[in-house]
Amino acid sequence: MPLPLAVQLYSLREAAAQDFPAVLRKVAEMGYLGVEFAGFHNHDPAELAALTRELGLQCVSAHMGVPTEENISETVEVAKTLGLNFVVGGGGPDNYKDLESIREIAARFAKAAELLEPHGIRFGVHNHWWEFDHEVEGRCPHEIMMELSGKAFAQVDICWVAFGGHDPAAVIEKNAGRVDLLHVKDSDLAKGPDGRPASPHVAVGQGKVDVKAAVAAAEKAGTKWLIVELDRCATDMEEAVRQSARFLIENGLAQGR
Repeated sequence: MPLPLAVQLYSLREAAAQDFPAVLRKVAEMGYLGVEFAGFHNHDPAELAALTRELGLQCVSAHMGVPTEENISETVEVAKTLGLNFVVGGGGPDNYKDLESIREIAARFAKAAELLEPHGIRFGVHNHWWEFDHEVEGRCPHEIMMELSGKAFAQVDICWVAFGGHDPAAVIEKNAGRVDLLHVKDSDLAKGPDGRPASPHVAVGQGKVDVKAAVAAAEKAGTKWLIVELDRCATDMEEAVRQSARFLIENGLAQGR
C-alpha cells in the first residue's frame, strides 16, 4: 500500500489568507488525505479541527517553530486540539556554518523532542539546502545534526537535498527509522550565481528530482506520510498542487482518496 498523501498548506498560503476554509475544501477535493499546517490565518485551531474532520482530512503535522520550555504548553495545546502527531521546526544557514553552531541547534532539537515526548507528539527537523551544500570538518552538516539531535526525526525535503548536491534516496536510507515525514517537491534544480535557487518550483513529476526513487526509499525507511510542498511556482499554485497529487496518486506513489 502506498504511503498516504498530505499537503503543506504553506503552498497555498496566499489563497488561505483570503479564505482558509475554502482552501481546505479544495485540498480535500484534490484527493489529499491530510494537511500540514504553517500558520492558521486568524482561525481558531478548534474551528480548523472541526472543519478538517468534516472534510475527512487528517491533521498530520504543523510547522510551529522549535518548542522550548517557555512555549511548550501552548504548542501542546494547539497540537492536541488539532490531533497532531508531529510538530516540525528547523534552522537557518547560520545554524549550520560550523561545528559549534550545529551542536547548538542540535541540542535545541533534542530538547524539543524531549519536551514533546511525554505528550505523545514527535518533533521533527525540516531541512533546506544549506544543510547539504557544504562540509563542516569533512562531513555533511545534516549528518552531524542528526547524530546529535537525540530523538528528533528528519522531515527530509527531497528537493532541497538534491539542490544541495546529495541523493535524496541515499539520505533517506541513511536515516531509516527516523524519516517520519517526507516533503515532496520538484524543480529544475538550477542555481543562481549566489548559490540560491534560480527558478521556482514546479508540480511534482515535472522537474529533475528523482521522486520515484525517494518515495521507494521512504517506504522502506518507515516513513508515515508524503507531504507535497511547493514554496513558489511560476504557474498557478493551486493547479500545481492539484497536478502534484494527480501525479503521485496515478503513478501509485501515494495513497489518496
